[in-house]
Amino acid sequence: MSNDVTIHRLQTSYGELAWREDGAAGGVPLLLLQRFRGTMDDWDPAFIQAISADRRVIRFDSAGIGRSEGAVPDSIGGIAAVAAEVISSLGLGQADVLGWSLGGVVGQQLALDAPHLVRRLIVAGSSPGPVADGPQAHPRVAQVMTKPDNGAEDFLFLFYPETETAVAAGRASLARIAAQPQLGPKVTAASFMGQVKAISSWPGVLHRANELRLPMLVANGAHDVMLPAYRSYVLSQQAPNAKLVLYPDAGHAFLFQEIDDFAAEVDRFLSK
Repeated sequence: MSNDVTIHRLQTSYGELAWREDGAAGGVPLLLLQRFRGTMDDWDPAFIQAISADRRVIRFDSAGIGRSEGAVPDSIGGIAAVAAEVISSLGLGQADVLGWSLGGVVGQQLALDAPHLVRRLIVAGSSPGPVADGPQAHPRVAQVMTKPDNGAEDFLFLFYPETETAVAAGRASLARIAAQPQLGPKVTAASFMGQVKAISSWPGVLHRANELRLPMLVANGAHDVMLPAYRSYVLSQQAPNAKLVLYPDAGHAFLFQEIDDFAAEVDRFLSK
């Protein structure tokens, strides 16, 4: 696993944004959109290694996040516009997009607002917006995820089921993330509040899901306590060209628990 932590800088209308790349050049690059309160350092390095084996993978800190300048936009459309400018400013022409959690929300909005920029979309551990019926988030989620600081036990509760196998995988993933060299700053309180405001005002995409005609891979852990897998099912039923994959004995961070399987799924989906 490479210890290369070269951070690139991109001048945008939102300020200077920090970004990284992994994998080989050529082909359509895969752009990653990160979770709530996450930076580009919060991707599991083993997951990055797996998905970048045969393609260029780009991750970045959005405006007001981590190493980047600017302020977090107060709407999901605004955050999606940052991602659109990153794609354009890097001269990518078009990108495949993988959004996890909040990143999946942003990815859906990006595909609606700038469809010419997104070839294929992967929505991981996310939601199409408010879904009144079906399972809802665990009652402890809001309290835990809004703590000033989240420790290992918080992440285990939020991201992994309470089984021996899942918890062991979760601890291993958290250790890999923490062991990375030259980690950047965490998300500030002001940026946290900006993300909360953006999420709270988002109407979702279900009223426009028929417009999401691009190929979509929708995936989650079957036991996600934050964004229940039922919401992934609802999105997959409403978007015209969506495939649904659910992982047993996995939760919100299924992509860091079932790395090999999900990376293979991603590769099949993007290679078509």
